[in-house]
Amino acid sequence: MVTLPIRHRFTVEEYHKMGEAQILRERTELLDGEILEMSPIGLLHAACVSYLVRLFVLRLPSMADVRSQNPIILDDLSEPQPDLAIVKYRDDFYKGGHPIPQDILLLIEVSDTTLKFDREVKIPLYAVSKIPEVWIVNLPDRNIEVYRDPVAQSYTTVQQYQGGESLSISTLEGIVVSIKELFGF
Repeated sequence: MVTLPIRHRFTVEEYHKMGEAQILRERTELLDGEILEMSPIGLLHAACVSYLVRLFVLRLPSMADVRSQNPIILDDLSEPQPDLAIVKYRDDFYKGGHPIPQDILLLIEVSDTTLKFDREVKIPLYAVSKIPEVWIVNLPDRNIEVYRDPVAQSYTTVQQYQGGESLSISTLEGIVVSIKELFGF
C-alpha cells in the first residue's frame, strides 16, 4: 500500500498569522493554499514595474488607485501580489482590508523569468476569481498578452499586442495606451 503525504493548505488568515509571528521572512505569496517563495526582482523587471506605476498614476489620477506589488485577496486560500493592480478608488486606500475581486479593474504581471508560471498558475487563479482583465507584460518578446472575459479557469478572449498597436482597458472608459508607450522605460 502506498501512502501519500497529506498536504496542508493554508488559509489567508493562517498566512497572516505566520507573517505577524515573523515565521515568513522571505517574499512570499499564498496561492491556492500553498506558500510560495517569490523570485528575486531583477533590474529590468523592477524598472518596468516602476515605469508602469508612474504611467498609470499620471493617466488615472482620480479614476482608480494604482497599487504596486501589494496583496490582493482572491478567496480564503489565495493572496497574490501582482506587479500592478488597478483597483476602484477608495478614500481609505484599502487600509481596512486588501482589495478583493470586485474591487479589481486590471491586474498586470510583468514577466521575464516567470512567464510560464504566470500563464499556467496565476492566470487560471485570476480567471476563477473573475478578475475582468489581466495583462502579462512579456519582457523577452516585448509584447502584451491581454486576458479578458473569465470563464472557469481561463479567459475566453486572449489577445497579443506588439509594436505600433494600442490597447484599451475594458473596465476604464477612454483609457488607451500604445505598446510603444508601455515599453517606454
